[in-house]
Amino acid sequence: MAYQHRYLDGSPLALPIGKVVCIGRNYLDHIRELNNAVPETPILFMKPATALAGLDEAIRLPAGRGECHHEVELAVLVDRELRNADTDTARTAVAGYGIALDLTLRDLQNDLKKKGHPWETAKAFDGACPLSTFLHPEALPEPQATELALRVNGELRQQGNTRQMMVGIFELMAYISTHFTLQPGDVVLTGTPSGVGPLASGDVLTLSLAGHDFSARVA
Repeated sequence: MAYQHRYLDGSPLALPIGKVVCIGRNYLDHIRELNNAVPETPILFMKPATALAGLDEAIRLPAGRGECHHEVELAVLVDRELRNADTDTARTAVAGYGIALDLTLRDLQNDLKKKGHPWETAKAFDGACPLSTFLHPEALPEPQATELALRVNGELRQQGNTRQMMVGIFELMAYISTHFTLQPGDVVLTGTPSGVGPLASGDVLTLSLAGHDFSARVA
């Protein structure tokens, strides 16, 4: 089934499927666990629309390319064009909030980083962004103080709060819009807390956002 943007309550969400814009190293505890340097400015990268998949689809790990790690993140769905926007304008451009996995081929990414090469082949493969249905913006009155978590086979792997972000949600959207235009249907991933690790065939996942649980499984 082709991916479609949907609200959790089943109401329609008539937006096209766009790109996914991600930020690297936005939670200090995650930067430390991977022994990365703290960036002076946001690190941006993108996933194409073909990376999007619903959490109700089985997650398929690329074969023969090393460990594939989970990175749980708050996802923001954009509903209007943003170009050189300020934070107040960015706040009004949110169609909904969801929770996503930024799947990462960690062995491949580490090799690419050593060579000074881009990350896309480790981050942007088909199905590399499993994504939940979206909550209406009013369901998250304090998006910058929101709990998110990931359990794998019942074990808590990742837990954080969006207040721990180094660059806030709307500041990030505004910053992105100064480099390239955000369009209706685009998704912004806002960074991951610590606890990233490998997934394996048969794993059962529970992603939690502001008291809402979403289930997924690895094929």
